[in-house]
Amino acid sequence: MKKLVVLGMGLCLALAFTSCKSSESAYKKAYEKAKQQELAEAQVAEEAPAAAPVVAAPVATAPAAPVAVGTVREEKVQLVSGDGLKAYSVVCGSFGVKANADGLKAKLDNDGYNAKVVYNAERNMYRVIVSSFDDRVQAAQARDSFKAKYPNNAEFQKSWLLYAR
Repeated sequence: MKKLVVLGMGLCLALAFTSCKSSESAYKKAYEKAKQQELAEAQVAEEAPAAAPVVAAPVATAPAAPVAVGTVREEKVQLVSGDGLKAYSVVCGSFGVKANADGLKAKLDNDGYNAKVVYNAERNMYRVIVSSFDDRVQAAQARDSFKAKYPNNAEFQKSWLLYAR
């Protein structure tokens, strides 16, 4: 009888040790993945040019100042949704999840824009484009007017120019 009990306990221990798949919990894995995504988004935000303060010029005394184009980020992107992508585009949002990019596109479409979603495979990011132009100066003007339309939206104030190669 004792041999049977010892054999049964040994079998239970053997099953207990072999059934453990991983000592790492699923919550820890999810936390680490979210942390990596936050770091990637923070890196993208650091690369975006800082918005220059807008100073109103006197109307009667000075001619209109040229638009500050600022830096333009060059990326290889692929059009996912929307129509017609030109050389210079105004990017107002970047997402790691396509559904989030589609949600912002729908909101901008409701606001009267013809928004587009493009995918950057090198960075695994979906970019939401408000408008697209062949000319860099026109794109910079569109970016500035977009920022002016949404002065209280901190994310839209980080809008930047993309040169699609």
